Parts: sequence; structure tokens; C-alpha cells
Amino acid sequence: MIGPDGGNIGVVPIKQALQIARDAELDLVEVSPGANPPVCRVMDFGKFIYEKAKKEREAKKSQTKIEVKEIRLRPKTNEAHRGFKVDDARRWLNQGHKVRVTVKFRGREMDYPEIALEDLKEIAADLADVAVVEVPPQMEGRTMLVVLTPSKGGAKKKEKGEQPEGHKQAEVKQEAAQPK
Repeated sequence: MIGPDGGNIGVVPIKQALQIARDAELDLVEVSPGANPPVCRVMDFGKFIYEKAKKEREAKKSQTKIEVKEIRLRPKTNEAHRGFKVDDARRWLNQGHKVRVTVKFRGREMDYPEIALEDLKEIAADLADVAVVEVPPQMEGRTMLVVLTPSKGGAKKKEKGEQPEGHKQAEVKQEAAQPK
């Protein structure tokens, strides 16, 4: 038996354990029923349940839920519409979501999967600065898909990459302003 202060009391008959719990105005809780002899503890059971639930809520808050967003295309989707969808995918990847890009085939379009494969490779190349290909292009029935996941520090790399270019442009402007 474990006492109310957390100290080990030892092996005690049930009646005496209940009396110790009543004297302390706490509950007698069986902690390990499979042990020989069973281990009991004197504690405030309501407080124990409350703290356990509180810890579970905190753990649930700290978990990050990764959402998988999807972009749907067709082999005949033109460049302009694909550009809008790639911009959406870039925004989602910067927010930390995964992006599934699917190309749906209808009718005779199934005879030309290389068109969709080329589209998926171009999209992956356009998003290479913020994403990594998690699942390479693959066919599933009448759809071809690729899954992109955010690269670690993708947005940071982009910011660092833009800064030196700005300095180079300023140097070029200064050189142009100097008389020859």
C-alpha cells in the first residue's frame, strides 16, 4: 500500500487500508491489481481523473494535424488554369499541408498517359523550391497522381535566395550610374 504522502506503508489488510483512507479523507484506489499482493494507493481519485483529462487535452492541443489538400486536373487543362492551381498548392505547402495532384482521364485520354505524366513532372518542378515529391507519379485506375509534401525550411530558402539577388541588382544599377 502507498500512503497519502506517497510513501510506502507496506502490506496491510484491506480493513486497515480502508481505515487509513477514511482517516485521511481520501479514496483507496487499486493501482496494480495483477501484482501479488495487489498494490493500492490512498489518493483523491476525483483530482487524479481531472489531472489525467487535463494532460490528455494538452497533448491533443500540441498535436499537429497534417491535412492533405488536392488539386484535380485533366490532360486537357490549359496552362493558365494550371497556373492558378499551382499557386494554390504553393500557398498550401507554405502553410504546412501536403498536396495531392491528380489528373483524371476520360475516354480515349487513357491512351496518352505521357501527357499527364509530363504535367505532373512540370508541377513538381514548379513547386520544387517549397515541396518534395513524397509519392512519385503513379496510375490508380483512371487517375494519375503525385503527392507533394512541404520541404523543411522551404519558405526560408526562398527568402534567403531572394536577398542576394536584390543586392546584385543594386550593384548593377550602381555600375550603370557610374560614368565611363
